[in-house]
Amino acid sequence: MLHVRPSNTRGYADHGWLQSFHSFSFAGYYDPQYMGYSVLRVINDDQVAPGKGFGMHGHQDMEIITYMLAGELRHTDSMGHSEVIRAGDVQRMTAGTGVRHSEMNASGETTAHLLQIWITPDTLGLPPGYEDKTIPLEDKQNRWSLIASPGAQAGSLKVHQDVSLYATVLTADQALPVHVMAGRSAYLHIARGEVEIDGQRLQAGDALMVDVSQELSMRAARESEVLWFDLPQNAE
Repeated sequence: MLHVRPSNTRGYADHGWLQSFHSFSFAGYYDPQYMGYSVLRVINDDQVAPGKGFGMHGHQDMEIITYMLAGELRHTDSMGHSEVIRAGDVQRMTAGTGVRHSEMNASGETTAHLLQIWITPDTLGLPPGYEDKTIPLEDKQNRWSLIASPGAQAGSLKVHQDVSLYATVLTADQALPVHVMAGRSAYLHIARGEVEIDGQRLQAGDALMVDVSQELSMRAARESEVLWFDLPQNAE
C-alpha cells in the first residue's frame, strides 16, 4: 500500500540560526506514528544560517548521511577529518563505538541547506568511519544514481545496513520508474520541486512510503530532486 506523509505534518523547530523539519520523531518533536520507517530513523531537512552551525557533539551506533542541497558545510570530527562539503556532495559517517563532530556553515553569506539522514546499522560497536564524494549532476539527471549501498557498489558510499539510497534530478515533464521488489519497502523523499507518483501529487518535503511489490511511475511537474531509499520490509 502507499502512504503519503505531507510536508506540513512534519515536526518543525526554529532555533533562529537553524530551521529544521523532522520527518520522524527527533529532539523535542515526538509522534509515536513516526518513530522511523524500516531501518530509516531520521530525516532532518535543515537550513543553517551563514556562519552558524552545530558545535562539537557525539553520536554512537548510527549511520549518518548528509546530503547537501545548497551552500556549504564544514565538517570536523574526532577522527581527524576537516572537510567542506557543498551542494551536490554526500557524506557518510559511521558513529559506531562513538564519534564527536561539528557541522558549521562554511559561508558567512549564504544559507546551507541539507538533509541529515540517520540509519540504524546492522552491527553495533563498529569502528568509526568517514567518507564523502561529489555526485556530478549528469550522473543523476533524469536517471537514478546509486548514492549509498552496503557493498559500496558502483562507487557509492558504504553504509552498514541492507539499504540502497538513490537520487535523481528530474527536469520538467521527465519520468522515471520506481521498482519496489518483493520483500522490500521504499521511502521516497521529495527534496525539492514537484512530482506525480501514481496519481499522487507530491511537493518538496513530502514523502511516499510503499510496503508492497510494485512498479511506480514518477513524473516531474518541474525540476525536482528526489531521494529513494530501498529498505528491508517495514515491520509495521
